[in-house]
Amino acid sequence: MTRRRCCVRLGVGVVLMIAAGACGSDGGSGSSAGAVTSSSAAGAGACVRNEQGTGCLPTAPDSARVDLERPSFSDPARISNSRFPVGELTQVLQLGHEGGQPLRVEVTRLPGAKVVAWNGQPVGTVRSQFVAYLGGRIREVAIDYFAQADDGAVWYFGEDVANYEDGVVADHDGTWLTGKDGPPGMIMPAAPEVGDVYRSENIPGKVFEQDTIRSTGETVAGPRGPVQGVAHVQELLMDGTFEEKAFAPGYGEFRAEAKDELVTVALAVPVDATGGPVPAELATLADGGAAVFDAAAAGRWPAVTARVGAMAAAWKRLAGGQVPTLLAEQLDKTTGALTRAAGGRDPARAGQAALRVEQAALDLQLRYRAPAVVDLDRLDLWARQLLLDAAAGDRGAVAGDAATLQVIWDRAGHGAEAAAAGRVTAGLTAVGKAAAGKDVRAAAAAIPPLRTALAGLTP
Repeated sequence: MTRRRCCVRLGVGVVLMIAAGACGSDGGSGSSAGAVTSSSAAGAGACVRNEQGTGCLPTAPDSARVDLERPSFSDPARISNSRFPVGELTQVLQLGHEGGQPLRVEVTRLPGAKVVAWNGQPVGTVRSQFVAYLGGRIREVAIDYFAQADDGAVWYFGEDVANYEDGVVADHDGTWLTGKDGPPGMIMPAAPEVGDVYRSENIPGKVFEQDTIRSTGETVAGPRGPVQGVAHVQELLMDGTFEEKAFAPGYGEFRAEAKDELVTVALAVPVDATGGPVPAELATLADGGAAVFDAAAAGRWPAVTARVGAMAAAWKRLAGGQVPTLLAEQLDKTTGALTRAAGGRDPARAGQAALRVEQAALDLQLRYRAPAVVDLDRLDLWARQLLLDAAAGDRGAVAGDAATLQVIWDRAGHGAEAAAAGRVTAGLTAVGKAAAGKDVRAAAAAIPPLRTALAGLTP
């Protein structure tokens, strides 16, 4: 499952007030926000003001909506809806662009459940971590909460959002929680039909999205071949614009397209996993990226040239097989950039290019290795990215690297042995403290102990 979000900022002139009640944390309790059909859900034909406060959104009539009945939740964390299988997917990678910059999205299911109190009932929701990178830098992190109703529809219970600018949290716009701010929103009907209308976010003045099913039998090109039974959804956003989305069986949100952005699933596991050992060529690419990074930093250019040649040959052999299209395009681009950077003998440029090849190779390794194991290698990659950014004196990039390290550890470190995990946590704390203080030298000095701690983890 992936969920492409639009960061919604509270518009001025919003006249609808949100009925609010107290809401606890995980397992907490609070007063009910009311049924989905209550005034807090902007039902009954109410005007939903646009984000700009200049008028009403072109919402559908209530007669078209399929989300007006109050759902019941007997086993909410068991999500079996094929077009939104958030409970079955362990990690999803989306690639695309936004505003002319490369966009990368990682969505990872988290262990445990968040219990949300709604209508006097504790609902155990599935937790999913959403991380977006724009131009190679962290842009947004959110924890989303989903639950399946007894009729098979999946409901969205809220999100905790952190929006980043220049490596630090700028705001938490887009954050909301069922019971505290308003009702949940239906994010996928049990059996969607053409013309169905529902609201995946339905707290006007805070968050709002209205979805309309345009078709249900489309076919899209997936990572392993054609995917049938895809639902095309048009989504009305709070600013009055529309986004086109595709929800595919086995994947969930597969594609999202707006005026200046496009993002598509590149790989999802376990649906796209193949099992078996990592191909030797893929290991050569990932290991080679790390080796080139070190050799370029030391000025050992003959070693760089030899390693880059071996990596290019490995990718040529691997590309002859069945590699998911978007990942193949990513490796084509990154290996080509590395070859050019190595020829220019610029340590910083070659080191950066090597990291991008390594990242692309690790993405493809998701077909063969558990996401948590791949994430441990991603941690070491981002540790070296911080060294590169620190050498350039880029405080914002260093802060973003520190944040990225913590975000990946948050989803990958839960299975680590306590003592080893404690050493990694201590290392991350040191890096984060130095980055927050804008001390790039101290942040870089904290990386070698962190890498040693990471090497001590048992996959």
